[in-house]
Amino acid sequence: MIPTHERQLRIDLAATFRIIARLGMHEAVANHFSAAVSPDGKTFLLNPKWKHFSRIRASDLLLLNADDEACARRPDVDATAWAIHGQIHQRLPAARVVLHLHPVFTTAVACLASPHVPPIDQNTARYFNRIAVDTLYGGMADTAEEGARLGALLADKQRLLMGNHGVLVTAQAIGEAFDDIWTLERACQILVTAWSTGQPLKVLSDEVAEKTARAWEGIRDFSQQHFEEMKQLEIEADPSLLD
Repeated sequence: MIPTHERQLRIDLAATFRIIARLGMHEAVANHFSAAVSPDGKTFLLNPKWKHFSRIRASDLLLLNADDEACARRPDVDATAWAIHGQIHQRLPAARVVLHLHPVFTTAVACLASPHVPPIDQNTARYFNRIAVDTLYGGMADTAEEGARLGALLADKQRLLMGNHGVLVTAQAIGEAFDDIWTLERACQILVTAWSTGQPLKVLSDEVAEKTARAWEGIRDFSQQHFEEMKQLEIEADPSLLD
């Protein structure tokens, strides 16, 4: 019998994969999400290697332990997923949920010579001084050393803009993580669209940007409800995600 807490995590994480696929934010059968099950964060759920997000069910999620190196040799565990999520869950117990994607607009911003998200509207301001940036991409992140390096960049931030690569978002809850990565992609879409006009950006003052970012942090229930609404749509469309 699966404990109730784990069962709910499985449902919520499976729904997140389905939502991301429906929104077109996935990339082929790559990318990976995880959610900590144990209090120390080291036992966690992870999607199986190369299974399309739109087909993932609650029962498909793998239960792994970050201290068990045998997990890295399992045929259903992706090497990059293990390197990144295993190291983060081993080192950052507060990161209960870890989402890694290569969404188009966020990745485009990450590919700039100086990746940054200036606060030009309510969405971009959510991330004012709240994004870590990695500019040392060296190929596939498939080693424990690389996973540890990326995890270290998240020591005092919850989002990592991965230069020439994609994005990592961490959070206390699955709903918060989903809304955060969704909003970051929308923010980058607005930013790229604004840049594409060739006109100067009207950047918010530091005072207004900080005020707006703090306001976002005060409505975490908004993020959770966004997720709950999207999750319900997925369950109604295909109840098999609950299996």
